[in-house]
Amino acid sequence: MKFIVSSATLLNHLQAISRVINTKNTLPILDCFLLEVRDSTLTLTAADNETRLTTAVEVSSVEGEGNLAINARNLLDPLRELPDQPLTFDINDETLEVFIYYHNGKYNFVGQNGDEYPEPKALKEDFMTLSLDAETLFSGINRTVFATADDELRPVMNGIYFDITTDDLTFVASDGHKLVRVTTSEVKGEGRSSFILPKKPANLLKSLLPRESGMVEIQFDENNAYIATESYQMVCRFVEGRYPNYNSVIPENNPNMVTLDRLALLNALKRVAVFSNPSSSLVKLQLSEDKIVVSAQDIDFLTAAEETIVCSYQGNVMNIGFKAVFMIDILNNIPSADVRIELSDPSRAGLILPVEKEENEDMLTLLMPMMLND
Repeated sequence: MKFIVSSATLLNHLQAISRVINTKNTLPILDCFLLEVRDSTLTLTAADNETRLTTAVEVSSVEGEGNLAINARNLLDPLRELPDQPLTFDINDETLEVFIYYHNGKYNFVGQNGDEYPEPKALKEDFMTLSLDAETLFSGINRTVFATADDELRPVMNGIYFDITTDDLTFVASDGHKLVRVTTSEVKGEGRSSFILPKKPANLLKSLLPRESGMVEIQFDENNAYIATESYQMVCRFVEGRYPNYNSVIPENNPNMVTLDRLALLNALKRVAVFSNPSSSLVKLQLSEDKIVVSAQDIDFLTAAEETIVCSYQGNVMNIGFKAVFMIDILNNIPSADVRIELSDPSRAGLILPVEKEENEDMLTLLMPMMLND
């Protein structure tokens, strides 16, 4: 088997799919890329036990066809050091020895039998299909994945919940302290369905989708999904289990509302949080008619900080505590110049909402408060 391919194109595609490969694999062949040559197309695949990512590259001067597994480091590490140039792959189909020739040199190693590479699990006959724009899918994942958990005891929280109806699609993520819900009316499902996309494939899609355009098709049953973009095909296994009723924890009828500049609050939190207790990261918000005072202190080291921000506040004078790192995360991911914070009392969750909403999109974030000592 023999073919010629551009080194820069090959490196670009291999780097994109290489994030799938784990540092420690139960199957040694999963340390490899699978290369398959058919006609003038080289198909590249990387996988772990639950996720598989495939892409294709055009090649020239093809002789023969077949497949081969090559250790990821043997391919990637030298490619990173090569300037853009044509590479000639010459593979002995019997001994699996690989020779790669470039402008002023060559290197060679032995591959593995590509037939031993695990095959993806097929979908059941009653699978469903969801079609959506690449930009819409990226937006939903990008605005929610930061709120997913790393909880071995509650694995359902370790992914993004896709709640699909015939009217809209809702992305939900929560770690028990913060929650993000993004609903888009641009996407409509075939019927009522749902699944939990694990964090790893969600982050892979987050890195791939900005370079994609057009539609993304997701075919899924209760256990797996086939996700196809223009350049990549992903197969992933869902998180098993029942996602909690997220709407039941969102407080309604919050009489205390504050509207203020998002960046002003974000930057104040970043500065003040430096002086909070490192173990709790607690900041206190003191809300009054036309101002919000952000303060923090670390009694152990006798440090404290306080900043005042002008705002529009309707409600009772109130002191409420939040974990600074969680609030900073939320404010970093809200696409609006101004935010509205809705509160009922210091012991109940606060809602942080964008004032300027994106077209056909509704975003809500929730943050649980922390107990104040005073």
